[in-house]
Amino acid sequence: MTTENPPTHKTVADEDTELIRAAIAGQPQAFPDLVRRYEKKLYSFARRMCRSDSDAEDLVQETFLNVHRFLADFRFETKFKNWLYRVAVNTAITKRRRSKFAPEPDLSLEDLGRQEGADATGDVPDWARLPLEQLLNGELLETLNRAIRSLPEKYRVVVVLRDVEEFSTDETAHILNLTPANVKVRLHRGRMALKDKLTEYFTP
Repeated sequence: MTTENPPTHKTVADEDTELIRAAIAGQPQAFPDLVRRYEKKLYSFARRMCRSDSDAEDLVQETFLNVHRFLADFRFETKFKNWLYRVAVNTAITKRRRSKFAPEPDLSLEDLGRQEGADATGDVPDWARLPLEQLLNGELLETLNRAIRSLPEKYRVVVVLRDVEEFSTDETAHILNLTPANVKVRLHRGRMALKDKLTEYFTP
């Protein structure tokens, strides 16, 4: 009679692993240290996802509450940052369903120029090929942030994760529970909508 070995899970190397294990073990300073490590980045993400500072602050606070609640279930199969942003996205969706944030606008086909599922390999503006934070600052950066916040959430979150937070397509797909192809389509649509809003800054 043979006994099957239990399935093993691949552990992903992560600079946060030691701190997470300490937090799970109940070391009192570990979780606050984890919060300090990510609170500024997460607030920056939340500020682009929400329409007010107070909503962004609420999103960050509730995200960390959820992280604390479920941290013991973290299985180290992905980077903690990826898991953290997935929690943040799910928290934002839950709050949206509870009508915590303002209603989302819709984009027309005229605004986007393409239908959902259309070929997403068309021309991409030069600024969209590089991380946006490396290109823009000051007044233009604030203009960009306003333009990003004006996008419908399903396009906004992909643009922010890919072009601002610099997650890969596969990582973004995992965070959002989408296929990589769907991420590419939404990214293209979001970028094209932003191009229309920012044309005056990129016209010679």
